[in-house]
Amino acid sequence: MSASLTTRRALAAILAAGALIGAAAMPAAADGRGHDNGRDHGRNHVRDQGRDHGRDHGRDQGRDHRRDNGRDNGRDNGRDNGRDNRRDQWRDHGRDHRAPSSIAIGEVQNEDGGRGDRSGRALNREWVEVKNTGRHAVNLRGYTLTDEQGNRYRFPDFRLDGRSSVKVHTGQGRDTRHDLYQDRRRQVWDDSDTATLRDDRGNIIDTESWGRRGHHRHNG
Repeated sequence: MSASLTTRRALAAILAAGALIGAAAMPAAADGRGHDNGRDHGRNHVRDQGRDHGRDHGRDQGRDHRRDNGRDNGRDNGRDNGRDNRRDQWRDHGRDHRAPSSIAIGEVQNEDGGRGDRSGRALNREWVEVKNTGRHAVNLRGYTLTDEQGNRYRFPDFRLDGRSSVKVHTGQGRDTRHDLYQDRRRQVWDDSDTATLRDDRGNIIDTESWGRRGHHRHNG
């Protein structure tokens, strides 16, 4: 056998061996790449799922929180407003409520120019008339009559018949069906003043003003 033939056979054997080694290496490399690709795909899938879940969970929580806050705020505001309105109505009713009544202020007589006269006759010439315009009698116990300076007369247990009146005098005297006395030692009503009549609950029944501002009357 010639040397060239031997050489060609050796070269062919080497190439065949190299081909076998390459063929064996290719599946291994392919398996490695597949394993890496699977690992990367799993890691990306977990990351994407976590990100999507966090975003969806945050959006749901925000929506639920806004809905719960709106419902709670509406309920709390409604309850607070209702309580405040009831409190304000109660306060206004007790402070300045003009109750409809058959009791009213009638005529008023003050001692013009006789302010310094403290005699009993002069004081008793000063009076405010209170009348009952209804048909039924009314007990005036606890009713009050005041002037602008805060002087106050509180009615005793006194029954005012229907369609009748009583004069409340400033001075001293004996109470009768038609005359009551404040038992004061000085005059109450000024040349410019306002008489205010309130019931036993403090509600304003009637007012009567006179003097520099002109004659003015208000009946509740």
